[in-house]
Amino acid sequence: MVSRPPLGAGFWALIGATFLGFLGIGTALPAIGPHVRHDLGGSDQTVGFVVGIFSFVALASRFVSGPLADRRGRKIATLAGLLSCSLAGAAYLAPLGIAGMYLGRTLQGFGEACLYTGAAAWAVEVAGIQRSGQALGYVSSGIWGGISTGPALGQWLGTFERAAFTQLIAALLAFAIVFWVPEHYKPEPHAGQRRWIPKVLVPSGLAVGFVNVHYPVITGFLVLHLARFGNSGPTAFSAYALLILLSRFFLGGLPDRIHPSITYYGGLVAMALGLGVLAVGPPPALAISAAAVLGFGFSFPWSSTAARVLQKIPSGERGSALGVLSAFVDLFVGVSSFVAGAVAKHFGYSAAFVLAALALAAAAAAGRFVFRPDGATADAAEVEVRDECVMG
Repeated sequence: MVSRPPLGAGFWALIGATFLGFLGIGTALPAIGPHVRHDLGGSDQTVGFVVGIFSFVALASRFVSGPLADRRGRKIATLAGLLSCSLAGAAYLAPLGIAGMYLGRTLQGFGEACLYTGAAAWAVEVAGIQRSGQALGYVSSGIWGGISTGPALGQWLGTFERAAFTQLIAALLAFAIVFWVPEHYKPEPHAGQRRWIPKVLVPSGLAVGFVNVHYPVITGFLVLHLARFGNSGPTAFSAYALLILLSRFFLGGLPDRIHPSITYYGGLVAMALGLGVLAVGPPPALAISAAAVLGFGFSFPWSSTAARVLQKIPSGERGSALGVLSAFVDLFVGVSSFVAGAVAKHFGYSAAFVLAALALAAAAAAGRFVFRPDGATADAAEVEVRDECVMG
């Protein structure tokens, strides 16, 4: 048996800093549209461009944040992300008009990419590869906790300027916390040309991508869809988000204790059940329950897939792998947003939920290539021993 380091104060400080970073993001986000439209005199199209530029920058930055975490260290990547998030808050406050909003969203996209990739890879290093699912679950809890709490805090603050200032301060506070957390990862030299998307990651990327097709459907159409069936949309969405947060915090270690294919496919079944019930327009109690089941199921595919991938690759490539997987998520969420909108326009809201359920069938097919037996794959314990030898 390989001894694993305890989840000590440094680990929890990293999770707390991740929470603060995403708390700042969530605090300012809901007020961006009204600020651009009413305070700065921008058009609805401008609002869309300001909000949307984040996704494109974040997608491109995934291919930078991963190599940064692998070659310069997890701490450098995390600090770079938090600093960029803080600068985004400063850009929002600068007297630059709409240009300041574009600058802020650009810095936000880069900062989010670096923060997640650095923190996730670092958390896995501290927890040990045999607890990668649990570590990623805690990181996701910090993210969802911050994103969920931030909008309520922003609404309580009352103005966009206060929300932007809160983002600046929260990111700086998180930066100070991470700065004092010691890092034991030692970057390895990388010889040869780096591949942007290694072939081994394509099935995993497709799997997590198809799983996330449902996300723009839920965020964009759940409230609108359920308005005709008892108007339980806001409560249903809260149940969905709450179950994700709780499941990833308390059950994030399941893919480490049982085969990750079980949690992956079990999650898909729960998601399909939730989406199927929501598609028919159920009464409020059933709709809220279905949304909760959907959130519970969604808690597992990412950590199951990522844990499987991280066990198959050396430590010095894990940041890049997480960056690539996150890029697949960004791509699928962005594309499916447009597709779901077109489907809802022509066939109704229920059809968008059916589309999300069908995407799970594609995720299940991709999962066959992710979790198939591979004789060349090292046992997780052997991988950890090798990494400890490399890291000294």
